[in-house]
Amino acid sequence: MSDLNVNDRAPDFDLVDQDGQRHKLSDYRGQPVVLLFYPKDFSGVCTEEHSCMLDMMDRFNALDAQVLGISIDHHNAHAAFAAKVGITYPLLADFHPKGAVGRAYGVYMEEHGFHQRWTFVIDPEGRISFIQKNAVPEVPEIEEVVKAVMDAQ
Repeated sequence: MSDLNVNDRAPDFDLVDQDGQRHKLSDYRGQPVVLLFYPKDFSGVCTEEHSCMLDMMDRFNALDAQVLGISIDHHNAHAAFAAKVGITYPLLADFHPKGAVGRAYGVYMEEHGFHQRWTFVIDPEGRISFIQKNAVPEVPEIEEVVKAVMDAQ
């Protein structure tokens, strides 16, 4: 497990979203990025987390923040999940090698085979400016994430 802290450079990655499009963290340099690591598509708490995020998307968009969800699910599962929930931001597949990006961020739980529910805010220079650690059955405080994005500007 990685031991990342606020002010550390965020590890770059190259992952595919629900539409088969590639995303690199470095592509978003110059704007804040919200990385939502979550356990699995279609679980009750994950569905609620993404619904809460969707409720706040106007605020993130006003701050020019890019939201990226990341789990170990395949991009086809992400496509079905996004369609069901109405998710409009990229859901990235940390599928193969399973959990590689999650390991880099210290969120992949080897014993369970999925990510913890942690949220990172990456500032426009590519540094971690905020980390919210939630227990797997806990919905994140999205209002805190909005404030962290405002502070990261």
